[in-house]
Amino acid sequence: NRTITVIGLGYVGLAMACLLAQKNKVFAYDIDTNKLEKISNGISPIQDDYIEEYLKNKDLNLNLCDNLSNAIANSNYAIIATPTDYNEQKNFFDTHLVDNVIDDVLTINPKTTIVIKSTVPVGYTAQTQKKYSNANILFVPEFLRESKALYDNLYPSRIIIGHSNLQTAQNFAELLVNACNKPDVKTLFMPTTEAEAVKLFSNTYLALRVSFFNELDSYAMSKNLDTKNIIDGVCADNRICDFYNNPSFGYGGYCLPKDTKQLRANYEDVPQNLIDAIITSNDTRKDFIAQDILNRINSGQKLGIYRLTMKTNSDNFRQSSIQGIIQRLKDAGASLIIYEPNLKDSTFNDVPVESDFDKFIASCDLIVANRCDDELKAYSNKLYTRDIFYKD
Repeated sequence: NRTITVIGLGYVGLAMACLLAQKNKVFAYDIDTNKLEKISNGISPIQDDYIEEYLKNKDLNLNLCDNLSNAIANSNYAIIATPTDYNEQKNFFDTHLVDNVIDDVLTINPKTTIVIKSTVPVGYTAQTQKKYSNANILFVPEFLRESKALYDNLYPSRIIIGHSNLQTAQNFAELLVNACNKPDVKTLFMPTTEAEAVKLFSNTYLALRVSFFNELDSYAMSKNLDTKNIIDGVCADNRICDFYNNPSFGYGGYCLPKDTKQLRANYEDVPQNLIDAIITSNDTRKDFIAQDILNRINSGQKLGIYRLTMKTNSDNFRQSSIQGIIQRLKDAGASLIIYEPNLKDSTFNDVPVESDFDKFIASCDLIVANRCDDELKAYSNKLYTRDIFYKD
């Protein structure tokens, strides 16, 4: 058993804290005291069935902290899971939160091993290791789905440890393997810069999949063809397979928008067309969808936007593709109302928000849904969606 501190309790950090607290002493630190209070009461601050179950019913050695010094003083590992938003002006991830945490942690406890889980630019960890030459710093990318973050830690597709010290990497990998429910999980060790590239290329490939099937759908819609028939036929090839193939209004969420742009920024001195085309394709799809919606309504009719979340069973609004559609419809002068029960505000982006489903349905002439739910089935006669397979 080791003593571990997790810094930042979003999807990545809270899932990692729950995973490792099964067999280790874990200090969980966040500056958001409301979040800490919820967790202390067995309530997950994010929508994730496994996290909710583990906080309520599992015997976790999870110690909540709002003081970093207390959290890190005697820890063997400091896992950093703070946000790194993409800075559009600088064309780079904003890593200042990670920078500050690393500096603070090593000032308090220079012997602890730093484990970076935040997504960072390619080369970031090596530069940081050079700055703190006596520290042990690992980069361990996460590959998580929203609302399934803990599940994807318990049953990981693979574990990748970026390191400059193999023994340190193997020790941390052993902690992850022992904590998950998949003891035969494939574990790969590589330099930190290559591990950072794995993260960005993995998410960019998923964005490529989404964009490909969205463009297939745009083609089928334009030619009056059955999208489902085409996708079923394409995906019957076991080289292509049946995943990330459900048409949508575009990719979005926490990772894909910023990771594709960061990868493109890393290509500054390397020729590329495809990465840039993925980002452009996502914008083109939103243009196409918005225009198709406008073509289906008459002047004065009201459009109802069903949910702001990125996918079914998620509470994440961040960078959701529906927001791009809303902006385009607003710019075209459409009359809009949003149904979002998780939003307390009465407006979103200057659009009225209705939290009562029945009132929402009664108020709109066409319902626009990126992802559908069972409650919409009775209103298929006025539903606009490209959710063909009713899956994410």
